[in-house]
Order: sequence, then structure tokens, then C-alpha cells
Amino acid sequence: MAIHFDHKPGLVVYLTAGDPSLDATRAIALEAIDAGADVIELGVPFSDPLADGPVIQRAMERALTQGTRLRDVVELARQLRAARPAAGLVVFSYLNPILRYGLSKFMDDAAAAGVDGVLVTDLIVEEAGEYLTEMARVGLAPIFLAAPTSPGERLRAIATHSKGFVYAISRVGITGTQPSLASDAAALVERIRRWTKLPVAVGFGVSTSEHVAQVAKFADAAVVGSAIVELIEGSAPGNAPGAVARFIKGLRLSEAVLAR
Repeated sequence: MAIHFDHKPGLVVYLTAGDPSLDATRAIALEAIDAGADVIELGVPFSDPLADGPVIQRAMERALTQGTRLRDVVELARQLRAARPAAGLVVFSYLNPILRYGLSKFMDDAAAAGVDGVLVTDLIVEEAGEYLTEMARVGLAPIFLAAPTSPGERLRAIATHSKGFVYAISRVGITGTQPSLASDAAALVERIRRWTKLPVAVGFGVSTSEHVAQVAKFADAAVVGSAIVELIEGSAPGNAPGAVARFIKGLRLSEAVLAR
């Protein structure tokens, strides 16, 4: 049980847990894994998702309406770990739900459920001392966001304290699909590599097979979120798992693009 990328490029798939329901998220995640996702990020619904764009904000609102809470996401991770033992599983959360749950209790429960790592979007590495101590205690991988605006000292701290992979934000701003990748994404990855040999995954705006192929030229993995969440939003009940699987297989066409 560990985060690893079996493909080139690796693929990290974000899902908002509980959208449209927890059962649906479970089915979608299983299909995504079988279609080629190396890591599933389970997004914890939160009422004030400042880092996310309209697509994921709407998904979180729907999930909260369903009553989805952090404890439900942990249980979902337990089910996914039992069903797909080799898959990478990351809990993607804002800090408030974790503090409300109880930091130590969350770490214990997440580790027991088979979670590999945790990414807290609004926790900066300079203020993560207690969090890092608890993560180390239970053997979970802390994953931090590195932005194009991050100074060298922060990138070094992120690289030093991250496990599993480093998440490079391709552009400044919120999540959401974009017609093209930001031009400074490759430069950010190059800066991160000065400090670590961990895989670097690029996200925020990655939404097509062409984007994934571009990312593969300078990074180890691509993170796809909003495009998949939007696909789920527009799918008829029961059709989302198959639609997501087809979309992920389409993203894998990037391997063919790279081979040209």
C-alpha cells in the first residue's frame, strides 16, 4: 500500500466524495481505477472551498446536501482499499473538517482505513508542525501544494516534508478546466526537482489528453479533477461510472501522442 505511478504519465483523479451520492462515488472510483487511474483523491465536501472553482463548488454543495461528512469519506476509503488493494488513495480536504473531526483521531482512522496520504489545501508547510508529527506517527504521506509564486525556501520545505508526490499547481488561481496549460508549469516542476526526487504531479487546469501529454514531457503525473467532476454533473443517474471510465481511457491516449 503506497502511492506509485505505474504508467507514464501517471494519472491522479479527483472526485468530490458524495457527489451525487457516496454509493455513486464508490462506483465511479472503482471504474476510474480499472480504467487506469493510479491515485484517487477523495475530496471532502466543505462549505467554503476557496481554492476551488465553480464546478467543484457545486459538487461540494450537492455532497453536503446529501449529508456527506469527513467520517463518510474515511469509510469510503476503507471500502475502496478493500476492493482495490493496490490503488493509491489520498484524502483531499480543507483543514477545518479535520480539526472538527480531531487531528489525532482523523490520522488514526485514515491510516486504519488504508489511506495512503492526505492533502490539506489551506495548510501551508510553515504552519504544519503538529500535522506533520501526527502524519509521521501513523505513517501517512503528507502532500503539499507548490505554486508558481512559491519562493525557493518554501519549495525546499515542501519538498523536504512531502511524501508520495509533490503537487505542482500549474497556474495561480482556483481549480477549473482551461483551454491550455500555463506556460510556467514546466518551470515550476524544474524548480521543485532541485529539492526532491519524489514524483511531481501537475494539476489545476489539466483536462484533455493533449494536456496530459504535455505534462508528461516535464512531470511524472497529471491531476485531473474539474473535467471529471463536470462530467459527473452532466451524466444521467447510473451513467457516470461508465462515462468517467471512457474519459480516463481517452486521457490515456496521451501515451500514443507521446509516441508520435
